[in-house]
Amino acid sequence: MEYRRVKDQESYDDLSQKDVESLSGRSLSSANTTASGLSSAGGAKGKSSWKLKSVVTLALTLLTSSQAILIVWSKRAGKYEYSVTTANFSVEALKCLLSLAALFRTWNRHGVTDDNRLTTSFDEVSVYPIPAVLYMVKNLLQYYIFAYVDAPAYQILKNLNIISTGVLYRIILKKKLSEIQWAAFVLLCAGCTTAQLNPSSDHVLQTPIQGWMMAIVMALLSGFAGVYTEAIIKKRPSRNINVQNFWLYIFGVIFNLVAICVQDYDAVMNKGFFHGYSFITVLMILNHALSGIAVSMVMKYADNIVKVYSTSVAMLLTAIVSVFLFSFHLSLAFFLGSTVVSVSVYLHSVGKLQPQK
Repeated sequence: MEYRRVKDQESYDDLSQKDVESLSGRSLSSANTTASGLSSAGGAKGKSSWKLKSVVTLALTLLTSSQAILIVWSKRAGKYEYSVTTANFSVEALKCLLSLAALFRTWNRHGVTDDNRLTTSFDEVSVYPIPAVLYMVKNLLQYYIFAYVDAPAYQILKNLNIISTGVLYRIILKKKLSEIQWAAFVLLCAGCTTAQLNPSSDHVLQTPIQGWMMAIVMALLSGFAGVYTEAIIKKRPSRNINVQNFWLYIFGVIFNLVAICVQDYDAVMNKGFFHGYSFITVLMILNHALSGIAVSMVMKYADNIVKVYSTSVAMLLTAIVSVFLFSFHLSLAFFLGSTVVSVSVYLHSVGKLQPQK
């Protein structure tokens, strides 16, 4: 009897041990399956995010590269027959309408939520007029700077935006760039400048102090407005981008309406709002509207650095397309500048700071 009791106890212990091992195996298998599922979900999300960034960046590059071409085509006998202020107003109004259309589509598909609701608080809306004012002042200075510099010199001085964006990106958003990325940024500025050189470019060094000051102020305003816009868009990551765009553009509509009243009120009242518009003008307005939306999406899903590189590459694409459309002659300086820009893009991509473990 004692022997049988001992054997029964051993059999029970063996069964218990097997049950424990079986349960442990199942738990471990379940944990591994869950971890694998989370890893796959994270990988899919990361791949989707990378794809979205690539699409909006490519769209911005293509849209920006065609902007200058459409602007040139919209001129007649070297002059704008339409009012520039009404064109800017139309761009902002169209961006508002496109944002609302995208919102209606979202509401029909997913319903109205806290993240895509158009109604908002005063604290959220109050930050949007700031970039609108900054861009308005920059655009006004853009008219006055041509009293001191010509178009080629302006294009060269405009590259100061690249450096100002990088510095303000570091100061305001507290984002660090590696030493290689800073070197790439300097190369980008040098490459863009080199690509725009021509035999008469040396006189940019004789630009009056007023011209230099305006160019520096415009670069700072452009850089600050871009970085500030990125900050307010990313402040609430879950917020629907179309809601943020709508409130950003509605203030652009208001400020451009003020500009029409101040600058072109008599012309608009006498000749009409759409006087001088052509099919190319309409295409230009559509292009600017889509470009503006693409910029905000790049800021939402990427950053201002990506935007700077995108617009810089677009400048080179514009020059290449101009060869076929306007018999533009590419110089040695352009090829050298393009090479430097390409190296800069490569260095920026491989020079990213690695997260500390």
